[in-house]
Order: sequence, then structure tokens, then C-alpha cells
Amino acid sequence: MHPSFVPPRQVKIGDAAAFAGTTPRAIRHYHEIGLLPEPERGGDDRRRYGYDDMVRLLWIRRMADAGIALDDIRAAFAGAAPAGSAPAGSDDDDIAAVLERLDETLVAQEAELRRQRAAVQRMRTRGSRAGLLSDVVTDRLANLPEGSLRQADLDTLLVTERIFGPLGAAIQATRFIALAGSPDLRAESDRVDAAEEALDDTVAVDDPRVAQVAAERHVFEQKLEAAMEEAGLDEGDDALLDSWDAGEIPDGGHRTMSALGAVGKMPYDFSPARLRCMELAVELGASA
Repeated sequence: MHPSFVPPRQVKIGDAAAFAGTTPRAIRHYHEIGLLPEPERGGDDRRRYGYDDMVRLLWIRRMADAGIALDDIRAAFAGAAPAGSAPAGSDDDDIAAVLERLDETLVAQEAELRRQRAAVQRMRTRGSRAGLLSDVVTDRLANLPEGSLRQADLDTLLVTERIFGPLGAAIQATRFIALAGSPDLRAESDRVDAAEEALDDTVAVDDPRVAQVAAERHVFEQKLEAAMEEAGLDEGDDALLDSWDAGEIPDGGHRTMSALGAVGKMPYDFSPARLRCMELAVELGASA
């Protein structure tokens, strides 16, 4: 071999890092956590890395690139038998549990990435934050004309999904589907909503307007329910319930909470008069 091509017996940390595709800082970290034994220092008090050091460093990089945590890599090296002292393949047996855990983690990450990508694609398709709701909710809203959903509608669905899950939000979406198909119903809904909002803290609980608005809410809800039945939307709700019973509706990756817990944590700026109005409307609906 020509003298100019004779490889060095040892290299400095910068050359070791460059060859392994890492950084001197990373190598120093490997030394600190006991992943890579610290080599002897030369006469200039600098670390010198030999062939065995480089081979181990390369394996560390490959395993880290595969997603194996540094602690697991260290445990795998700690459990590996010295060369020639154990049958071939025993090192693989030492890290089998590590690889099994890694595989399970990667499967979960793949599922999460698919869910995230689906949400992004739904947002691109829908052109709004509706894509961030669960699949079952966005599927329910898929045929609505562009722009027929208001931001307040999406806000309501988001809160409903948090409390009652995807099924509750999908059924809630039926209301907005019916309103989108009837300008008259939408106008009446806006009028009743405005009347309820007018029941602020200046209105007494026993003010006649409270009962009047409750009656208007009750009448509107009856009209809305009739419109949903006429449009066959109730059949869609029945199909959703059947799918839920069959376990075909996933949770969409969003945790739900109890309604009682939500009331205690979600701030609603409702005056006593408005709360009383809501109670009266429920009573009217129950007695109908």
C-alpha cells in the first residue's frame, strides 16, 4: 500500500464524528451516558478513536436512526456478549424486547400520522377548520354547500364533540344540515338566539320575557325537528346510532369528558334569566 494511502490507526473526535455522520457534541453525550466508552487520550490530551470505537459508533447511529432510544441502545450493548463467548445470534436475542417495543411505538405513530394527514386533507378539501373534527362529523357535513356552516356552528360542534364524543357531535350536526337547507329556519333560529342573548343580567328571572322566549324556543325546536324528519335526516341519525352500537365509530383520537365535568370546566356566560329560560324550554319540550 502506498504510504500516502495508509489509514490512521486512530482519529480525533472531529474526524470520528464526520465519518459516522454525527457531531462531536453527540459523541461526548454518548460518553456521558455510558453508551460509548471514552477512549484513551493522546499526548495532546485529546481523545483518540480506534477501529472498534468507530464500529460501535456506527452501530449507535444506525440504531438511533431506526428510532431506538439511546437508553435502549445502551441496554442492548450492555447485554451483548463478547465476541466468541456466545452462539451467533445471541446479541439479537438481547435486543428482541427493545425492538418489539419500538415496533409497537412505530405502529402507533403511523396510525397517528395517518389521522393527522387525514385531518389536513379534510381541511384542504373543506377549506375550513371543519377538517379538525372527527371523521364521522365531517362525513355527516360532507354534502353541505360551501359557506353554509358558520364559525359559531363549528364552535358548537367542537364543544359537543369534546363533551359527548364524535357520535354526539355528528347528531348535533343534523341541526346545522337542516338549517343550511332552509333560509327561513335559519332566520328564525337567529331571531330566537338573539332573544335569548338579550336575557342578560339586567333581566329578572321572573320577567315575563323569560317565559315568552322559552315558548318561542320550544316552537322553533318543534319546527326544526319536523324539518329534519321531512328531509329524512332522522334516518341518518338512526344509521349513526346503529354504527355506534356496532362499534364502527372510533373516538377520532379526541378524549371526551362527562357532561357534569364539562359544566364545571367550560365557562358559559349565561345570566340567571337565560338559564331559567333554558329550563322552561326543556320543560315545555318534555310536556309536549
